[in-house]
Amino acid sequence: MAREELTRLTGNGNGNGNGECGGDDCPNVYRTASGSFVVQGDLSNAFDAPAGEALVEIPEAVLKEAVRALGW
Repeated sequence: MAREELTRLTGNGNGNGNGECGGDDCPNVYRTASGSFVVQGDLSNAFDAPAGEALVEIPEAVLKEAVRALGW
């Protein structure tokens, strides 16, 4: 799946709640056409994820921005 196929919910020029983010290299939340979510963030080593999965860490402000973008 290409990034262009996703709807970006965060970092669309209005920051991620701290005024510093907006580029492609920041933590972000995306929505797929099927309604699931793709999360971009820093790799986390909090625990060993199962095979085929990964853990990412994103700031709380990014999740709050995604919730606002969805109108929840």
